[in-house]
Amino acid sequence: MKPDDSQLIAYADGELSASEAASVKEALAESPDLRESVELLRASRLPYREAFATQKLPPLPDELRRRIEAMASTASQRADHLAAQPAPRSHRRWWLAAAFVAGAFCAGLVQQLGAGWLGAFGNRAALVAAGNTRPWISVAADYQQMYTRETVANVSPDPVVSADTVDAIRKVDGIRLRVPDLRPAGLSFKSVERLRYNGKPLIQIVYLPDHGTPVALCVMKDSRPDQPIAQRQMNGMTVVSWRQNELSYALIGKPDSGDLRTIARQISNGDVNAMFASSDIVRPDLG
Repeated sequence: MKPDDSQLIAYADGELSASEAASVKEALAESPDLRESVELLRASRLPYREAFATQKLPPLPDELRRRIEAMASTASQRADHLAAQPAPRSHRRWWLAAAFVAGAFCAGLVQQLGAGWLGAFGNRAALVAAGNTRPWISVAADYQQMYTRETVANVSPDPVVSADTVDAIRKVDGIRLRVPDLRPAGLSFKSVERLRYNGKPLIQIVYLPDHGTPVALCVMKDSRPDQPIAQRQMNGMTVVSWRQNELSYALIGKPDSGDLRTIARQISNGDVNAMFASSDIVRPDLG
């Protein structure tokens, strides 16, 4: 039996019984569309409301508020409609995307990112900035400001899901991504996400240090010549950036996140192990 959206949401939130979860897993193994839906749901379930309760944010512009409220209302109506009949892939993706935006609005996320981030959703919760002329690193630094320790402290990454995301980054996005294992530097891996900025893949890898606020390693394609490591302050964030082998990197965190320049040098020199090699992933036996 094919699970409906309510079952997928409960599965993503870990609220199903063992037998119900096993049934959903079996369906996921046979359906790429269902797996995509679960990825979108998992990508949108960070505790944004709790994390933003302590943030000082500017007032939301009235026009932007009206636009998002309209999206939330439409999403609610679409959800009621979908509950009464099976939803084709495009409808399900639209509803999940709208639900994510509505949730982000409730938490104050849109206040940080601005209207330019609202757009189409691809694999996972891909945020799209159409026609934005700001450098991507500046926008990524703004994005990273929304993460607090509480945002990711209780996130338990699924190694199989993360490995599948990395595989898509390599095969679909064409980015030769090497996810560094930064545990020796005191940073625990939390997530890897496929985002987009101005129509181009933007990869975000989130880590949580032993102490301090989360750190993100962001990666984009960049065919310009290699550039050495440089550190600067941007929008209240410490940003360490460099270009290497046609990829542009930015390690972003707050001043309490650790010695980012040293960590960046270790990544650049290949002095850290890679995560999610195919031989390291043990996939469940689905019979």
